Amino acid sequence: MTTTLPPIGGLEFASFRLRPGVSEHTLRQAAQAVEQHLLRHQPGFVSHTLWCGDDDSYVDLVLADSRERAVALCELWPDDPHGAHFLSLLAPGSALLAFYRRVA
Repeated sequence: MTTTLPPIGGLEFASFRLRPGVSEHTLRQAAQAVEQHLLRHQPGFVSHTLWCGDDDSYVDLVLADSRERAVALCELWPDDPHGAHFLSLLAPGSALLAFYRRVA
């Protein structure tokens, strides 16, 4: 069975490291809560994934229907209890955040 995604026009790319003592399991649970309780209910949301690099760095990707919507989705995190909890797991000063628009 093939799943068709809505049009993707923008993304949020956040790379970071975990705060000392935070497990990947805890991060995964927090990411699932953000998607379930916050992101899925927002207009323009397409997808949310979490990645781990060989150096134990992480990348959080949010796909949206536009770059502007990706920015708006990201701005919701600090004021949402699930988003704030996720952000509290990141090592201070380690996060690099960027937004992109689709060109092809």
